[in-house]
Amino acid sequence: MSGSHLIMVGLLVFLAFLLYFYREQIRGTVWGQSVRILLILILVLSEVTLTIWYNYTGVWDAVDTLPFQLCSISLILSVFMLVTRNYLLFEVTYFLGVGGALQAMLTPELFYDFPHYRYFHFFLAHIAIIVASFYMIWIEKYIPTLKSVLKAFLAINIIAVFVFTINKITGGNYMFLAHKPSNPSLIDLLGPYPWYILSLEFVALAMFFILYIPFALINKKNRQ
Repeated sequence: MSGSHLIMVGLLVFLAFLLYFYREQIRGTVWGQSVRILLILILVLSEVTLTIWYNYTGVWDAVDTLPFQLCSISLILSVFMLVTRNYLLFEVTYFLGVGGALQAMLTPELFYDFPHYRYFHFFLAHIAIIVASFYMIWIEKYIPTLKSVLKAFLAINIIAVFVFTINKITGGNYMFLAHKPSNPSLIDLLGPYPWYILSLEFVALAMFFILYIPFALINKKNRQ
C-alpha cells in the first residue's frame, strides 16, 4: 500500500466511476465504440510489449513468462470478449477477470515500482481487465446469472487442469498451483501446499457468489 500503489487503485476507482456515470451518454454512440476499441488496444499492447520486454531484457523463460497466470488468461479472454461480444465469454471473463485482477490490484506480486515499465504494465493491464467487464455490463447491458457463476467455476477448473499440466512440463508455478507466491498475499492464509489449492476452490466460488450478489439483488427487485 505504497503511494504509487494507491495511485493506481485510485485510477481504477476513478475510471470505473467515469464509465458508470457516463454510461447512458456513450451507450450506442461512437464514444462507446471508441472506449471498446481503446480497451482492446490497451489489452493487446500490454501483452505484446511485455513479450518484447521479456526478450529485450533476456529474462524470457518458459518457467515464468508464458501467459498462463490467471490474469494473463483473463486478459486474453477479455480481448476476445470485447471483439466478439460473446455472452458466454462474458460470463466466464467477468468472474475470472474481475475476481483475479481485483485481488492482484490489492496484493500485487510486483518487483518493480514507479516509474519502471513493469509498474505501468502491471497496473494498467489489470485495470483494463476489470474495466472491460464493467464495459460489457454498463454499456452493452450484459447481466450475469446464477448459471454464470457455475459456468465460470467449471471454466476455472478446466483451465487449472490445463495449467497444472503446463507447470509439470515447464517447472513453472502458473496460477500458483505449484507453490505459494513469493510476495505476501491472501493465499498465505489458506494453509500449506497442496491444501491451499483446495481452499482456493472455496475462495473462488465464494468470490464468484459475492460478485453475483449485486445482480441477484437487481433481479429480485425487477421481479417485485
